[in-house]
Amino acid sequence: MTFQLKTLALAAAGVLAFSAHAADTIKIAAVGPTTGPVTQYGDMVREGLNTAVEQVNAAGGVLGKKLEVVVIDDACEPKQGPVAANRVVNDKIHYVVGGVCSGATIAAAPVYDEEGVVMITASATAPALTDGKNYQYIFRTIGRDDQQGPAAAKYIIEKVKPQKVAVLHDKASYGQGIASSVRSTLQAANVATPIFEGINAGDTDYSAVITKLKTEGVDFVYFGGYHPEMGLLLRQAAEQGLKAKFMGPEGVGNPDINAIAGEAVEGMLVTLPADFSQNPANAAIVKAFKDKKRDAAGAFQLPAYSAAMAIVEGIKAAGEDNPEKVANFLRTAKIASPIGELSWNKSGDLNHFEFDVFTWHKDGSKTVNK
Repeated sequence: MTFQLKTLALAAAGVLAFSAHAADTIKIAAVGPTTGPVTQYGDMVREGLNTAVEQVNAAGGVLGKKLEVVVIDDACEPKQGPVAANRVVNDKIHYVVGGVCSGATIAAAPVYDEEGVVMITASATAPALTDGKNYQYIFRTIGRDDQQGPAAAKYIIEKVKPQKVAVLHDKASYGQGIASSVRSTLQAANVATPIFEGINAGDTDYSAVITKLKTEGVDFVYFGGYHPEMGLLLRQAAEQGLKAKFMGPEGVGNPDINAIAGEAVEGMLVTLPADFSQNPANAAIVKAFKDKKRDAAGAFQLPAYSAAMAIVEGIKAAGEDNPEKVANFLRTAKIASPIGELSWNKSGDLNHFEFDVFTWHKDGSKTVNK
């Protein structure tokens, strides 16, 4: 054999060895922000996914193969959603837990569905992700804004009973969508909502809108968006003497809001997924989180854990690493999970998901309101 033929043979053997090694793992992409202002939400999802993968691998893997997590950043930006999705496709990854933010996930979903990649989001709540799309590969393990919004509005109507409500949002798919849902439910109950207005995410001075709230005499403010803006609204409202209760969706329920808002965060209301970590049936899973210094009580950890386990159950049922068969299985499945039984409607949305209203405290803790 000539030197050239030997070289070619060795190269071919190396390719075969690499392919055989690659086939020993089943990859799941963790798509979400590792950069940008809301990386904490990506951390929550990755904590849930990593905990599930570690447990599955410790038990021998799936069909004799170990799971491998591949982290892909989309910065929670809509323009980066398709870029991240194409990287998943190019890397021949068949399964995604993500995206995290609704805007980026909405932008990425057509790529996943067209390319036959099973995507399960544990945090993107905007109805626009699935409404009217007829996707076959897109699923959620969290409720939608039109489930969360009415839950928030119901609490406002029945428990708070304000005179005038201002509804603010960050002009993005998630924030504006859930704010609209809250406002429509309030208006149906004849609650006065004189202000419905968008603010610019990333601004540092919201004094003009707070002045408007004071002038209008509102005693309750609902904000659809994320914790950086809510923290500033709370702090600046307190500085300007606005005596109003504030409420937001799960996007504001981040411990980092305390550093932004200071003591003004005390008493903020927030809708979050129910604290599934308090269910005694989840004690072993909660311990697995604690052993890795992770927080199972966060908004997205156990929904992400459940997304990973749904993928695992799908692969087991298919008997092979086949995303089409996994997607078909999930469409008719009923899967036990830490967040309750998972079953999906034809749009890939959960048939049931539980949101609760919590009161946030200045020490970073929260208490559920029943």
